[in-house]
Amino acid sequence: MGKLEHVQTLTKHVGRVWNVAWHPKGEHLASCGEDKTIRIWAKEGSKWVCKAILTDGHKRTIREISWSPCGNYLASASFDATTSIWDKKSGEFECNTTLEGHENEVKSVSWSKSGQLLATCGRDKSVWIWEVAEDDEYECAAVLNAHTQDVKKVVWHPSDELLASASYDNTIKLFREDKSDNDWICVATLESHESTVWSISFDKTGSQLVSCSDDKTVKIWKKYNVNNSEGIPTKDNEPTWKCVCTLSGYHTRTVYDVDWCKLTDFIATACGDDIIRIFQHDENSDYNTPTYSLVNSAEKSHSQDVNCVAWNPKIPGLLASCSDDGDIKLWNFVK
Repeated sequence: MGKLEHVQTLTKHVGRVWNVAWHPKGEHLASCGEDKTIRIWAKEGSKWVCKAILTDGHKRTIREISWSPCGNYLASASFDATTSIWDKKSGEFECNTTLEGHENEVKSVSWSKSGQLLATCGRDKSVWIWEVAEDDEYECAAVLNAHTQDVKKVVWHPSDELLASASYDNTIKLFREDKSDNDWICVATLESHESTVWSISFDKTGSQLVSCSDDKTVKIWKKYNVNNSEGIPTKDNEPTWKCVCTLSGYHTRTVYDVDWCKLTDFIATACGDDIIRIFQHDENSDYNTPTYSLVNSAEKSHSQDVNCVAWNPKIPGLLASCSDDGDIKLWNFVK
């Protein structure tokens, strides 16, 4: 079993903290929540401190934040139906662009690996894809209405321009651009969860995806390419994504977030039972029917629902979490 060591608790937000996001270089952490602010944290000596507070960008709760791959932009999705883009060109963080289009709450925002595409999703059941044009202008490239309910999460593939979305309709959908006519199309619908899919995360290769749900399970999906050696059927010349493992019996309430570490391959989950759990792939398990073991379960990680878990992209084992209890916590996972 591994050990999740508590490093520090960051308390400045008022009300629930919805999301935390590491800067690509791993030296800064952004957080957002019910108080309509974004806070930027960095290390001073041995302690993490609040370096900036971003206000006036939104009129309601900020649900999620996402750093651009270059690290120069921060996008924030809000219940006020807008997405704001912040940059530091003036020396201080300022909101220089506001994206409008969703009918109501925006739930998630994500940048593609190239930094040229931004995806948002919301309660209006739609997924929007925005292209970054010149002079920091953003143009809507597609509005995708494939889901039948509230869309909770959008995440880009780690290397390809493939977008995954998770929804209240119990499914995960994958989208890519059809190069023949420049239209974005749904190329896969992943069905196995029995209730809302709250979050998704690709592994470092992008050949696997982990999802978490209101059905209290975590599922691992594997990509099978056309003409795969396993004989898994594919259609329309598109890869098939198959659920190869279901982790059930570990979580006692809704699993709100999941993050697959790109450095260590550990999977962290955030649950409504106030516990952070860490899972590890069993190396001796079969490639097509992998198994995973629970290597840590930190009782009372927070005093209320854990909303988000995020592995640091540069420092192995460093994990950030946030909760309805208003706290952000930093942890060090030692195997």
